[in-house]
Amino acid sequence: MDYALLLDTFGRDHARHAWPRQRLLHECLRAAIRDGTLAAGTRLLATRALAQELGIARNTVLYAYEQLACEGFVIPDRRGTVVAGIAPVARRRGADVPHAGLARRAQNLRIVNGTAGDALPFTPGVPDLRAFPLVQWRRLLDRAWRGLAAHQLNYGDPAGEPALRTAIADYLRASRGVVCEPGQVFITDGTQGSLDLCARACADADDVAWIENPGYGGALAAFRGAGLAVLGIAVDGEGMAPVAHDWTARRPKLIYTTPSHQYPIGVVTSAARRMALIDGARAAGALIVEDDYDSEFRHEGPPLAAMQGLVADAPVLYCGTFSKTMFPALRIGFVVVPAGLAPQLAVMRAQSAAAGRTAEQLALAEFLHSGEFALHLRRMRRLYRQRRDALVDALDRHLGGHAVIEGASAGMHLALCLPSDGVADVEIVRRAREQGIVVNALSAHALPGPAMANGLLLGYAQVPVERMDALVARLAGVILAR
Repeated sequence: MDYALLLDTFGRDHARHAWPRQRLLHECLRAAIRDGTLAAGTRLLATRALAQELGIARNTVLYAYEQLACEGFVIPDRRGTVVAGIAPVARRRGADVPHAGLARRAQNLRIVNGTAGDALPFTPGVPDLRAFPLVQWRRLLDRAWRGLAAHQLNYGDPAGEPALRTAIADYLRASRGVVCEPGQVFITDGTQGSLDLCARACADADDVAWIENPGYGGALAAFRGAGLAVLGIAVDGEGMAPVAHDWTARRPKLIYTTPSHQYPIGVVTSAARRMALIDGARAAGALIVEDDYDSEFRHEGPPLAAMQGLVADAPVLYCGTFSKTMFPALRIGFVVVPAGLAPQLAVMRAQSAAAGRTAEQLALAEFLHSGEFALHLRRMRRLYRQRRDALVDALDRHLGGHAVIEGASAGMHLALCLPSDGVADVEIVRRAREQGIVVNALSAHALPGPAMANGLLLGYAQVPVERMDALVARLAGVILAR
């Protein structure tokens, strides 16, 4: 709090009163407490310190504090003076700034109901944070901070710490079949940062971008934010399904897809469909943005390699994140770009991205190289498979014949398809929220156009097995209620 600025502003606004210095300070502090500028629990500066900061006598400050205490606005204690818990009065609303509002690129985005931070039953996209080895992570962070030299407190490499880029490249080659070298890996602050980078670096305003329909709202936001013309491509049982007319009449510059576990339906893109997308993109001069957000959690069948490594020099921008495998607050993701684009992208990042968080990146590099990351993934894969099984069993028990399960073979969520003539999924979402249950309506993930069937998106990563049946029973009551 800048008390000198506060007093100066208040004094100019009330100059007509010609108050003496003592009363001016008293009125100023009282007004700041009443309107919430000085919040309840705020510890005011000591009288000597405030007198020195304002260039006034200490007795003036003592007078103001004593008056405030008498009126109940502050509470003196052994450590000083604290603002009392008084409900602030509403501040006067300032005049509207003459402005047309947000730019066109920020309009027409989907409305997000609730956040992953709610961490309530069936919230999708959030890992089991209680199962993360936090103690070990703290040790790695401490070690990274202790090893930092003074020059490493400066801005880092805009592409990311070399140690982390190397660790990610090594991991992806071994676990996802991605063909890359460290110089092709660019560190971002998560999936959204990766999508923004792909959209702005690899397409121009008004270029066409395809996204899956229904699909991930973050991709829609990133592409529209870059001024691209976004078109939805339908998803079937084999994944993204463009038709011949799409390739000719709606020729894309970028194609966004989630082939390992489509978001939100959860289907896995077939090998034939993957190759068809790669061939089509190459012929159209387009780049595929492959979002491999939760590919590590495959529960059935053999592991599937990333599209990026299926053919030599695949036209693929491969995006990954540690938000699902570790924890969202880490805010570290990455993009693997074709080798020919890496030098140009490095120049672009150098001019637009001041990198930091060196310690976190070094700690993550050690987490990957030590094998602890792979061990953590094995533990979480086993845990999520158990919870997936419990959820599927409970859904069959309480909703058998009333719903169809899709996308349960991988990831941390599944889709529950409901009868089209039943209660609308958005209404079910509202009712479930009243029961303390967070589910997403599948229809909310669709672009404007023909209505899709009712459905819900159920995340199970945070729900213990022993609670699953009771929670599904409550959800079933909401779904079946008329």
